[in-house]
Amino acid sequence: MPNSPIRAVLWDFGGVILSSPFEAFNRYEDSRGLPRDIIRRVNATNPHSNAWALLERSEISPARFDSLFAEESAALGHSIPGADVLGLLSGEVRPEMVAALDSVIDAGYLTACLTNNVVSTSEPANERQQEVRAVMARFHHVVESSKVGCRKPEPRFYEIACGLLGVTPDECVFLDDLGINLKPAAAMGMRTIKVGDPAAALAELAGHLDMALG
Repeated sequence: MPNSPIRAVLWDFGGVILSSPFEAFNRYEDSRGLPRDIIRRVNATNPHSNAWALLERSEISPARFDSLFAEESAALGHSIPGADVLGLLSGEVRPEMVAALDSVIDAGYLTACLTNNVVSTSEPANERQQEVRAVMARFHHVVESSKVGCRKPEPRFYEIACGLLGVTPDECVFLDDLGINLKPAAAMGMRTIKVGDPAAALAELAGHLDMALG
């Protein structure tokens, strides 16, 4: 059967709108003599019930995450404080992605940000946080794992996004930098784009929407 016309574009935040935190993970690992990608290995072990998953669903506090992540990483041979990992999550805003988001909205498409995140602090916003908030404010809806109690790649997370936008999955295209998050979205009928090189991802999106981006 032919695909339904696209009505909505769904965007991951870290790794799509923002540069990938994996780069910061690697710099941290290199500076401390840790094996490359050990942080990602910890996050990929028991991915639906580990410290990272629990924190993103707001089932544990950041303090508990700090100790639990250290325990989980120690089980893989290298104890890493969870607080250190949380300090590595800030990426840089990709202006080309923001420009594309603006173009998509101007063209009449619905948009949502689908982000696995943690509860933010109440500290005064710095310049970068203000920039991030300005980008977040562009979306018609923002679905945050820390607020809805589920996370990507749980199907319920995508169902919530579609419900807020009033669309069906086959009317959506979804951009994420992790294949594990794209797989259930594709199974639900979404068109998916894995974001590595931003320019290539935007070219793919432009093809789906039949419009110029950038």
